[in-house]
Amino acid sequence: MEDNTARPGRDWSVQDVARMAGTTSRTLRHYDDIGLLKPSRVGGNGYRYYDGAALLQLQRILLLRGLGLGLPAIAEVFQQQTDTVQALSRHLEWLRQEKERLSRQIRSVRQTIETVQGGGELMAEKMFDGFDHTQYKDEVEERWGKETYAKGDSWWRGMGDDERQEWKARSEKLGQDWVAAAGSGVAADSPEAQVLAKRHVEWLISIPGTPAAERGGDVKGYVTGLADMYVADPRFGVNYGGESGAGFVRDALRAYAEQNL
Repeated sequence: MEDNTARPGRDWSVQDVARMAGTTSRTLRHYDDIGLLKPSRVGGNGYRYYDGAALLQLQRILLLRGLGLGLPAIAEVFQQQTDTVQALSRHLEWLRQEKERLSRQIRSVRQTIETVQGGGELMAEKMFDGFDHTQYKDEVEERWGKETYAKGDSWWRGMGDDERQEWKARSEKLGQDWVAAAGSGVAADSPEAQVLAKRHVEWLISIPGTPAAERGGDVKGYVTGLADMYVADPRFGVNYGGESGAGFVRDALRAYAEQNL
């Protein structure tokens, strides 16, 4: 049996790395060409070889790709996140949360299948475990109070399916536009970013129960607090292309808040 343990001083050929990582030699060569993943050495025959440090870098690339980041955004993340262990620890926490969410969905779907096959009665409250929007209930109540959560929950449950899909599409488009803006290299206080910040604030104001939606509420404090959370909590940062994208959103929202709120 082949020993693939990453020992000091050992390296692997590009073909071996491609096989182990489930990618292709062509992809690894492309990563080399754009400076994202350099081989640890190149043999006299022109073959690329990768040591343990390179494999660690590749693992981070694949994790970030799995989060939906493009290669330019990943390169920016690497420039800002020089502490590899800290970065991987954040990835690990996010993956644990995703594992729990997917496990709940699996249990829910399995139970539904068994119930249908057995001719039993479906339990509606169990069918959507892992799918619901209430997973952050305790966190929202702790940060902004039970009334905030109750109003938002009532608003969401009162929507029809089409309305929910429309709202989700609007949210996803906003996130995509943020990622594109961050990747374009514009400054956080540029006109382009500030237009997005205005859209973002309007989006927050549209959600009943939040301080941004309440008359006389602390809109500025709420917006800047959320902006900081986007960076501090990887669950939110994922929506904006990871930590670097979330940092761009935070800076843009803070600039907007200082000028307009």
